[in-house]
Amino acid sequence: MATLNENDLKLFVDSIRNYLKVTTRQEPQITSAYLGSGDIEGFEFNGIVAFSGSHNGHVMVSMPGKLVREILLLQHETDLSDGNLLDAVGEIANTLAGNARKALGSELQISVPVKMQGTQGMKARVRTRPYVITLRWNHYAAMVCVDMDRRN
Repeated sequence: MATLNENDLKLFVDSIRNYLKVTTRQEPQITSAYLGSGDIEGFEFNGIVAFSGSHNGHVMVSMPGKLVREILLLQHETDLSDGNLLDAVGEIANTLAGNARKALGSELQISVPVKMQGTQGMKARVRTRPYVITLRWNHYAAMVCVDMDRRN
């Protein structure tokens, strides 16, 4: 398997930046991008989309509940239940995956988002060291973890 290049990773950085800028009218600050090691400690609300076809792996969006609630409130959503917060973070992960598919080609197959609540660590399944992008939006930290490689 071939590793992702800088442009592939920039796709995810730009995607989360654009998503938050469009939905909240406030651009997030990207605070770091690094290779993770071991389990990646996430936040309370997690959305994961798996990839197959031209690429193998997954992308995870992990956010604290307060951040997801603020996003929903800015969208005039009144249902702030945990279930709806999970749906929202799953939809964000799905949007990132859809943007990846547009850029990486139609051979990239994406799964239905899996939603998980809790801060348990995410184990890398494809790469020994997945790519981690951390960001800050409206004083809240969040993370996008890209654990995927290009198939040859």
